[in-house]
Amino acid sequence: MRVAYVTTDPGIPPFGTKGASIHVQSVLRELLAAGHQVTLFSPRLGITAPAEFAEVALHPLPTAPRGDDAEGRAAWALALNDTVARDLARTGPFDFIYERHALFAHGAMEFAARAGIPSALEVNAPLIAEHGRHRRMVRQSDAEASARRAFAAARLLAAVSPAVADYARDLGAPPARTAVIPNGVDPSRFDARPARSGPFTVGFVGTLKPWHDTATLVEAFALLRRDHVPDARLLIVGDGPQRATILARLDQQSLTDAAQLTGAVQPDQIPGWLTRMHVATAPYRGDQPFYFSPLKLYEYMAAGLPVVTSDVGDLAQVLDGGRLGAIVPPDDPAALALALAGLARDPAAGIAMGARARAEVLAHHGWDRIVARILTRATASGQEAA
Repeated sequence: MRVAYVTTDPGIPPFGTKGASIHVQSVLRELLAAGHQVTLFSPRLGITAPAEFAEVALHPLPTAPRGDDAEGRAAWALALNDTVARDLARTGPFDFIYERHALFAHGAMEFAARAGIPSALEVNAPLIAEHGRHRRMVRQSDAEASARRAFAAARLLAAVSPAVADYARDLGAPPARTAVIPNGVDPSRFDARPARSGPFTVGFVGTLKPWHDTATLVEAFALLRRDHVPDARLLIVGDGPQRATILARLDQQSLTDAAQLTGAVQPDQIPGWLTRMHVATAPYRGDQPFYFSPLKLYEYMAAGLPVVTSDVGDLAQVLDGGRLGAIVPPDDPAALALALAGLARDPAAGIAMGARARAEVLAHHGWDRIVARILTRATASGQEAA
């Protein structure tokens, strides 16, 4: 098939290093592997595409205004809908249109509906509420109207979690065409967990944003070293606005020499960093709405690492009630420290847990399965794809 992949979010460079960028690349990779011809539409094509994406045709869209002009960016995004529809018509014909949902974006899905082209709208977050919490939300009524138009037009709305599906249905997504399809991972990028050597190393991978509870992680790490594993190490892979705060907390706890913050790393380097960890963490705050399908969780599992995460959202279900990873209360450094200490004391239990998690990923959560599931549902005969 000729597939158009549309991502108009000005904050997501498709070939960048943040989680959303990795997500885009993962879907593109599987579309190519399945033999599809792919054209990528994006306003953020300034970063050179890795060689593996050489066959992706790149179609640049107009770039967003620079700076903090929220009104200007909203006007740009709304105007972009006509541009996207026009460019899809001129660049096609396409057999399928796949879009990563963005604020104020409805042009691609409405074009697909008018043209009778199967489409899938991937929704990763309740964007309007999220934007209001973490940034400055302007023209909210226009954003809601745009989302309603996109959700109504999509042949399939693929929500990454039950909470995101609820958000979409609240904005008019037809239940029969809405499906919960969590994120995945490419297991072939990760080797089965080899035996780790050296000091017990607690790891974290991700963009250093407020919703990642690195404060609890640092406090738990301090307790782990004080009470259980004096030579434990902390490895934080990623960068973001919380970096300075994390470094300050480590300094306050006299832990600077026991921790390493790598800064931003390329996606293909993450598997190598995971091999340096004995356990991987995914801490989240309990006072924040949780709607994620964390890529890091599936990467940890694919690497055969024992995982410790917070009991928020549907993460306990993802980890099968603790069979595939340890689950601790959010905002509880002592509980997190105890879970880490238990894995340090019993390496065999951690290895077994990681092996179960990797087997689960291999069986159910490969990106090849995720993308195939979306395409199959969206191209099903009739309009009820879910």
